[in-house]
Amino acid sequence: MTVTVLLVDDQALLRATFRMLIDSTGDFTVVGEAADGARAVEQTRALRPDVVLMDIRMPGTDGLAATETICADPDLTGTRVLILTTFETDEYVARALRAGASGFLGKDADPDTLLDAIRTVAAGDALLSPAATRSLIATFLEAPQPPAAPDRSTLADLTPREREITLLVAHGLSNHEIAERLTVSYPTVRTHVQRALAKTDSRDRAQLVALAFRTGLIRP
Repeated sequence: MTVTVLLVDDQALLRATFRMLIDSTGDFTVVGEAADGARAVEQTRALRPDVVLMDIRMPGTDGLAATETICADPDLTGTRVLILTTFETDEYVARALRAGASGFLGKDADPDTLLDAIRTVAAGDALLSPAATRSLIATFLEAPQPPAAPDRSTLADLTPREREITLLVAHGLSNHEIAERLTVSYPTVRTHVQRALAKTDSRDRAQLVALAFRTGLIRP
């Protein structure tokens, strides 16, 4: 099945470059482009792409505001947003996750990494680049105020193994790395992650990371 992609970036040259790369594969097709967040929302509602490749800093409505609007729309639950930006900072990572982004990747990623990221997000697995995960963790660890008392109610249904794997996900480990750490198969880890997502009503892996902090599974 072909994965449809909407490109959102205020630089036409970058959009053209991404289009050539994405359209060169056999499993992706670019269905539209937008140069600002407002247009991105319009195009997403009109085209219903599987993945929106979203820049953050654009004139007018920025990528984070557009992401929040897209992810909050009940008619767009089948669309995933992958943030692609040169600004892989603590603030942007945290805001992107709160907005509902399914992935966060730096623009310095190589072409194969970008294509793999689109595949991952389209499959619903979602991702954070290592730098983005470190930034998210740093944001929570460096918070000047202590977090509210942990509320683990949303984690109550997790089995001990699912809780353990959720913790490793929150530390930024990939499924392959978790499999190696726990000496289990990759499909086993993937199954546990999918069950954790379902039980916590998390849209994707990125939200599961944020939940781990919000509920106190990981504590500063």
